Amino acid sequence: MHVSPGGALALGGDPTGIASRVGAFQDGTASYVKEIKLTANRWPESAQHIKDAQDGKIWRGDRMTEGEPKPDVLTIDRAGADANRDDSLRGIQGRGNDGLDRDEYPPAMFKEGGEGASVKYITSGDNQGAGSSMGNRLRGLPDGARIKITPTDLPGI
Repeated sequence: MHVSPGGALALGGDPTGIASRVGAFQDGTASYVKEIKLTANRWPESAQHIKDAQDGKIWRGDRMTEGEPKPDVLTIDRAGADANRDDSLRGIQGRGNDGLDRDEYPPAMFKEGGEGASVKYITSGDNQGAGSSMGNRLRGLPDGARIKITPTDLPGI
C-alpha cells in the first residue's frame, strides 16, 4: 500500500498511481497522464523559462517578446524531435563557447515543440540537468502520452 503526496491510496502494483492516471486519461476524465514538476531550487533558469513561455513571454535567443502562451500539457512525439529541434533553433546561433545552451519550450520531443517554440539562452548545466531529469521521468511513457509540465518554487508562485 502507498499513499501518494496528494493523499490518493494506491494498492498492489501501482505505487505511483500512473496506471490509474493512464486509465483516467484514456476514458477522458483526465487531460494528462503524468505531471512533471521542475523546481527552481535545482534548475532556476529552466523553471523560469518554462514559466515565461507558459505566460506568453516568448524568447528568441536573448530577446523576449509577448506572444501566444505556450501550453502546459504536451504530447510526447519522440519521432518528431529532430525536425522540431531544427525548426525551433533555426536562426538562433549556438553559444556553447560562452557556456550557454539554447533551451526550448515546448521541448523538441513534444508534438507542440518546433516552429514558434520559445528558445532562450541559459547555462549549459541548468539546461542539461533539467533535460536529463525530465527525460528520466518520461522514460517508459509512449508516444501520444500527454504530460503536464509545471515549474515550481519560483518567486511569486
